[in-house]
Amino acid sequence: MTLEITQLHIKNMVCPRCVMVVKQAFDQIGVAPLSVELGEVKLKNELTADQQARLDDFLQKNGFERIDNRKAQLLEKIKTLVIDTIHHRDPYDTHIQWSAYLSDQLHYDYNYLSGLFSSMAGITLEQYIIRQKMEKVKEFLFYDELSVKEIAYKMGFSSVAHLSNQFKKIIGMSPTDFKKSIQNTQSRKSLDQII
Repeated sequence: MTLEITQLHIKNMVCPRCVMVVKQAFDQIGVAPLSVELGEVKLKNELTADQQARLDDFLQKNGFERIDNRKAQLLEKIKTLVIDTIHHRDPYDTHIQWSAYLSDQLHYDYNYLSGLFSSMAGITLEQYIIRQKMEKVKEFLFYDELSVKEIAYKMGFSSVAHLSNQFKKIIGMSPTDFKKSIQNTQSRKSLDQII
């Protein structure tokens, strides 16, 4: 007898705290998942209609959503990989080739992934990656532990000028000006809100 594993895909799971909240959702409905990872939950069995309704209610109240559509699931997998790689891996791989990495991880041609992302998210995959990197740069600037030069190196930019140009294009000010305006804590965004 083989064990049939059910996979659920959950939208907006972008950090370890999100994993904790989703685990709580399953505790509340009385289901013990095999695993809960960013964007994905594996179960031994299918959920009953009642469990599914209660899960969906809990997820929605906490800013998450179960995804049924295959393309939407793939979009979330792309976002989760980008966020996990940029925000949760230390050290960040400064020489990452995103096209090869995403293709290898998701087993799809990069052109397909890029086209799907653009059509569903409304921005290119490259723009999304850059925006996520800028949020990580903002985090480094916010905590003021690294110089702009160190941040540029750590995030894989060829120079401080390259980082500054990208930062100004996306954020609307230079990293130095951003550092000066840090008192405005509204400058940081939730990772799942970046599009």
